[in-house]
Amino acid sequence: MAAPKSPSLKDLPKVATDLKSELETFNPDNMKKATTAEKIILPTAEDVKQEKQHVELIQGVENFKADRLKRTSTQEKIILPNAQDVAQEKTQKALLEGVEAFDTGKLKHTETQEKNHLPDKDAIEQEKGKQQLFAGIENFDPTKLKHAETQEKNPLPTKEAIEQEKAA
Repeated sequence: MAAPKSPSLKDLPKVATDLKSELETFNPDNMKKATTAEKIILPTAEDVKQEKQHVELIQGVENFKADRLKRTSTQEKIILPNAQDVAQEKTQKALLEGVEAFDTGKLKHTETQEKNHLPDKDAIEQEKGKQQLFAGIENFDPTKLKHAETQEKNPLPTKEAIEQEKAA
């Protein structure tokens, strides 16, 4: 591509003198070379297909003619409950009415007696023994222990005795 030529002085528009002097001394060769890249993102085939379907759907709704529809009649089927359902409902209704109409004034006054069953003597003694045992363990003082020396009564055989036994 050839470098662009500057227009002649008589073709330039009238501008201020300081700006005019800068424009006259301008050298386009000092400019940086740049390449232009077009960045046009085209829709994919799937995007086009979806848009086409959407447009067709909208046109179908807009161009729909109601006179093409056929007249229909709806048949309503009423399913009556059977004898078992009716009997169950009557029983529930009678129970609810009985509870709602219940007269608490007909009730007799009663005294509530609380019975506290205490454990027998053996169980109490056993519990006391456990408590004393726990108290003794918790309050144990290791400083009251006496120092004891351990004496082996069954010493291990010596090395010579083991070797003699192996040789025999």
